[in-house]
Amino acid sequence: MEELVLVSKEGKIATVTINRPKQLNALNGETIATLSETMKSLEGDDSVRAIILTGSGEKSFVAGADIKEFANYSVEEGKDLARRGHESLFNLIENLRKPVIAAVNGFALGGGLELAMSCHMRVASDNASMGLPEVTLGVIPGYGGTQRLAQLVGKGKAMEMITTAGMIDANDGLKWGLVNHVTSADELMTKCSEIAGKIARNSGVAIAAAISAVNAGFAEGVDGFEAEITAFGEAFGTDEFKEGTTAFLEKRKPEFK
Repeated sequence: MEELVLVSKEGKIATVTINRPKQLNALNGETIATLSETMKSLEGDDSVRAIILTGSGEKSFVAGADIKEFANYSVEEGKDLARRGHESLFNLIENLRKPVIAAVNGFALGGGLELAMSCHMRVASDNASMGLPEVTLGVIPGYGGTQRLAQLVGKGKAMEMITTAGMIDANDGLKWGLVNHVTSADELMTKCSEIAGKIARNSGVAIAAAISAVNAGFAEGVDGFEAEITAFGEAFGTDEFKEGTTAFLEKRKPEFK
């Protein structure tokens, strides 16, 4: 039996590949659980400074959730499905201390787009198609799609995409701020590795604090500015602050541990 999730490492960069190509990498419960454990493991791996998340094959990043798993769920089972997904994977990735880059190859639909949006940034191949088609099934996005899409593209565009169930291509995704970069399919992983390499050279402690501070601005009841002030001040007590400032004054490159 093939592994659902593959992990490879090159230097300080880990690449996580969802490996269900025959199902267009659709998310089922087992895949979500495996991805969750993989991300937790990589967060605790001091040798990893950045993570690239992608799907196997050329057709799809993730084509959605595995509908046959929940087609007969009750109201309470539906709520539990969404809640477990939020807590075990999507919120986990959003708040991971290490940046996660979604390499969106081909289809990113429903839960697939929601997974990409939970990542800290997105790079799409020029053959990517992205959308939230859940209303065609009589349901709504349940893994954060109604919230994160509006944060990224604005309320009006999010309403249009969700209510029409329409897909947009990579260039429209770039125009609306859904993706950071568009490349050819051949150059997708190279571009992601380039970004990850730049991240890996910087202070991991500072990056983790920056992720937390940025996310604080989108959290209900949290003052993002106050979170930034606190994180900024706490940075002064870290070894990486001492190394970074000392290296700057000594006119050398810092060596972050």
